[in-house]
Amino acid sequence: MIAGLVLRSLDRGALAFLATLAAIGVLVPVLNLALPATSPFHLSSYFVAVFGKYLCYALLALSIDLIWGYCGILSLGHGAFFALGGYAMGMYLMRQIGTRGVYAHPVLPDFMVFLNWPELPVYWYGFQHFAYAAFMVLFVPGLLAFVFGWFAFRSRVTGVYLSIITQALTFALMLGFFRNNFGFGGNNGLTDFKDILGFNVQAPGTRAALFVSSTLALMLGFTICRVIVSSKFGKVLVAIRDAEARTRFLGYRVEAYKLFVFTLSACMAGVAGALYVPQVGIINPSEFSPGNSIEAVIWVAVGGRGTLTGAVLGAVLVNYGKTYFTSGVLAPYWLFVLGGLFVAVTLLLPRGIVGTIHHHWREWRERRRITAGVPYAAPRPAE
Repeated sequence: MIAGLVLRSLDRGALAFLATLAAIGVLVPVLNLALPATSPFHLSSYFVAVFGKYLCYALLALSIDLIWGYCGILSLGHGAFFALGGYAMGMYLMRQIGTRGVYAHPVLPDFMVFLNWPELPVYWYGFQHFAYAAFMVLFVPGLLAFVFGWFAFRSRVTGVYLSIITQALTFALMLGFFRNNFGFGGNNGLTDFKDILGFNVQAPGTRAALFVSSTLALMLGFTICRVIVSSKFGKVLVAIRDAEARTRFLGYRVEAYKLFVFTLSACMAGVAGALYVPQVGIINPSEFSPGNSIEAVIWVAVGGRGTLTGAVLGAVLVNYGKTYFTSGVLAPYWLFVLGGLFVAVTLLLPRGIVGTIHHHWREWRERRRITAGVPYAAPRPAE
């Protein structure tokens, strides 16, 4: 039954997109591990790590597109859920260091020894187990989103007011995580990771496995989103986006729909953050910065709001541009480029890249259908 529902939700474009992701997930690790460094087709470990980071950003953008593009919930604080998932994974990775840390303490992370913590805080218990950490990657962002959404949606907070509150939420979390007595490394965050599931996190094979995991997570997230937006549930979400008051008048429990999709989106963002941390090698409070959440919204706008594939494409393209512009003489001007890109897209491509392509494709097909025409039928003479 579930397989049939998934297949009905995936059209040719979605299947082609998933096939492209699958090909990337196979080819990149093969070209990195199987070919010698002297080969012109060899991909460096740096490329694998950077592109793996792009895939995590793409999953974050996908989670935002699900609530903004299809339900009209513009969250300017989704980076908070991304960072919470990253911290959950970072806590697991810190517990794996053990006596290999600078202070060689068997239980306490280095920053706790440095700050004279007498014992491990209760909320760090259990993070030595990967299964517990994986559960917390979903549970913590999901719980925060559920509690926040419960109060916000029941109070019928919408539009710019909701966006401002989500931004305030992530800013408050950033201030809290910057404090040393919060127990998460303060300004420096969590870093110096050694192992994940017993494998060296810096080894090429581990990096390739993390890349494949990121690809699979993106494919799964895309499939879940496609199933949702293609179902009757998705049609209700679009109705809420376009006419919330009318949808509520028709008898739908708008708050329940918004709460479910918002919580699901937060869980997806948490998974993206958890996959991001071992590939980047650090997680610190700057990930909570409201600017990061706003930038993620720009990815979706550039790629195409309400298209899913556009969110993924926008995240990859914008972050590739960021990598390119911030690695040379143009580095001081990146924020101007990003702002100019957003303004240009808003004025010239309000539907985004993929949305504009879809729009012109539909227009072309309609013109073709009209010009192909139906054979002219002469009126029958009156009898």
